[in-house]
Amino acid sequence: MTLFIVEDDKIQCLILEMMVSKLGIHLKGTEAYGEVAVERILNDKPDIVLLDVMLKDSFNGISVAREIKQHYDPVIIYITGNSDESNKKRAETIGYFDFIPKPVSLARLKNTIESISSTQ
Repeated sequence: MTLFIVEDDKIQCLILEMMVSKLGIHLKGTEAYGEVAVERILNDKPDIVLLDVMLKDSFNGISVAREIKQHYDPVIIYITGNSDESNKKRAETIGYFDFIPKPVSLARLKNTIESISSTQ
């Protein structure tokens, strides 16, 4: 199983990288900018994409998911510090496996990954 992280906060990204490593998942890469993330994800084709909903550039996490799902169908896990219901509804139109509020706990991420493994 492979995973790609799209997170614009360097500290959050590092924490997520450590969690992914502890879970024994192969990290394909990380990216802070949505537009670049789309290119890298389409090139690397990870099984799972861990996406921050709010990014600093013109592409937010939902836009990233929309773009990549036009080409292939990875498992999408959204993470967000903003539990705004409108973001969740927009994300639902694209589809996702889980919508995890920040701060992401190792236990929650582990449960989500285990759920993905049991459905594949």
